[in-house]
Amino acid sequence: MRKAFDKFGWDVPEPLLLHTDAFFGPNDAPSPAIDPAESVEPIAPTTPPLANKAVAKVVNVKQTSSDASRAATQFLIPATIGGQALALNVDTGSSDLWVFSSKLPGSESKGHAVFDPAKSATFQPVPGASFAIKYGDQSHAEGVVGKDSVNIGGAVVVNHPIELASSVSGSFAFDTNADGIIGLGFGVSNQVKPNRQPTFFENVMSSLDQPVFTASLKRGAPGSYGFGTINPSLFQGSLNYAPVDPSQGWWMFNSSGAVIGDQKISTTGTPSIADTGTSILLMVDAVVDAYYAQVPGAVRDPLHNGFVYPCDAALPDLGIAITDAYTAIIPGRLMTFSQTDLNTCFGALQSNRGQSVQILGDTLFNTQFVVFDGGKTRVGFAPHA
Repeated sequence: MRKAFDKFGWDVPEPLLLHTDAFFGPNDAPSPAIDPAESVEPIAPTTPPLANKAVAKVVNVKQTSSDASRAATQFLIPATIGGQALALNVDTGSSDLWVFSSKLPGSESKGHAVFDPAKSATFQPVPGASFAIKYGDQSHAEGVVGKDSVNIGGAVVVNHPIELASSVSGSFAFDTNADGIIGLGFGVSNQVKPNRQPTFFENVMSSLDQPVFTASLKRGAPGSYGFGTINPSLFQGSLNYAPVDPSQGWWMFNSSGAVIGDQKISTTGTPSIADTGTSILLMVDAVVDAYYAQVPGAVRDPLHNGFVYPCDAALPDLGIAITDAYTAIIPGRLMTFSQTDLNTCFGALQSNRGQSVQILGDTLFNTQFVVFDGGKTRVGFAPHA
C-alpha cells in the first residue's frame, strides 16, 4: 500500500514505513504514462489459444498478515504456471503478471517459490522482450519475458505472457508470503517492452461463461475470486453497477460523493479506482477532514503524516456513493488501519494529497462483493452476504 503514495509522489505515512508487509501492495505499482501510439499487442502473432471453453471457476484465496496490529492483509491466489505452483497477489490496479524466477539470485528469492522455465515443457522465451517496474522509493522488479500456460482454478490460458523477475528490491524479497503479482487491470498500462501485453483476464475472458471476475474479500475470513461466474449467495440484494473508464489501465469509475452521518460530501470530478492491491482508502481532503471531525481526539499528525486518534475512540460509518442510487457502507469498526503505539491508531481513510483520483482499497472490499465486468466495462457492488 505504501507504493500508492510513491506512485503519485506523495509523502509516505510513517505507519506504512513501520510495516514491511505493506510494501507489497501490488497495485501500488507505478502508473506508466500511456502513449496513444503504443498498442497493446500479444507477443504471439495471434491471440493466445485458450485451453478450455465456457469455464466458470472459483478460486479460494489465502489471507496473510505478519502483524496482528494491522487491518491490512494480502489476499493470495494459488496459480500454476508451466506446471509449477506459486502464490500470487491479485491486483486489480495493475496489468502485469510477474513472478519470482530461477533467474533471481538466492539472496532475493530465499523463502519464495520460484518459477523455473527449465522445468516447464511449455515455456517459450521471447527474445528482446523485457519488463521493468520501478517505484518512487527505488523498489523495483525487472527481468525478461516468456510465454507459458497459466492455470488459475482451472481457468487456463496457454501462451500467456509471463514476466520473469531477474532482480527485485528487498521490500519484495522480504515478503515471503507472495511469489509474484497477477495484475487484472487493463493491458494499456502493462509494462512489457517493446509491446504492452494483455492481462490474464483479457486473454481468458472470451472462454468464460460470463466475461467477468468477482472478488469476495472479507476481513479475517476465507475469501475467493470467481472467474466467469457471479455467485448470488455471496452478496445481499442486487448488484449496483457503475461504468468504467479503462483508458489508464484501471477499473476507474465516477463516485459522486461520500456520506458521514447526515453529512454528504461531493467528490464529483475526482474518479475512483477499485483496487484490491491497496490496503486503505485514499480520498479527497473534504471527505477525510469531515470524517475525522467526528472522531474524538483525531488529529492530522505530521510525525505519522496522516490522521491518528485514540484507539478507544468511536469511529463513524463511512458511506461511498457507487452510483446515484447505491451507497456502500463501511462500518466504523473497519476504519482503523493500524495501531501506532499503545494508545494511538492510524486511520484506514487518508488524504489522496490533492491528486486526480481516489483509491478505494481493501477497506471497501472488506464490506462489498465486487464484480469486474469486462464485457460491459463496468464494476458492480453489493454488501457481502
